[in-house]
Amino acid sequence: MRHGVAGRKLGRSPAHRRALFRNLVTELLDHEVVRTTDAKAKELRRWGDRMITLGKRGTLHARRQAASVLQSTTVVQKLFGELAGRYGSRAGGYTRVVKLGPRPGDAAQMAVVELVDRPGGGDGKKAGKAGGGSAKAGRKRAAAGGEAKTPRRRAAAGA
Repeated sequence: MRHGVAGRKLGRSPAHRRALFRNLVTELLDHEVVRTTDAKAKELRRWGDRMITLGKRGTLHARRQAASVLQSTTVVQKLFGELAGRYGSRAGGYTRVVKLGPRPGDAAQMAVVELVDRPGGGDGKKAGKAGGGSAKAGRKRAAAGGEAKTPRRRAAAGA
């Protein structure tokens, strides 16, 4: 039985799991939003909240602890500068998980992990979309005189 054992295994070795979450938490603090699977998102929330708590502490020891996890010195500087100031009065709950639904390829449940109170942050589903936008936005660009992306769209636009 796993009584009192925290964390998810995710079918990975401990070294692979640690590397995965080090990368994910670095990207989360850098971009302030990450799109991943639901199980990884729930575990990433724990790692992200822990890093922001270290940033709020602000001591040299906390900075070294954060630097041992984070992959980038610029992210460590952002954590102890910008993010620590932003969440200084908040007692916890620095991240939010928004579920997106199944992934088309393998039906894995997807989610967005984002920092709460981030500037320019809105709905998690909109923030989690990566890429060039929707088909509707492409039609609007084509109607406005912009270059349509596909031959079918060019033909529909009258080019």
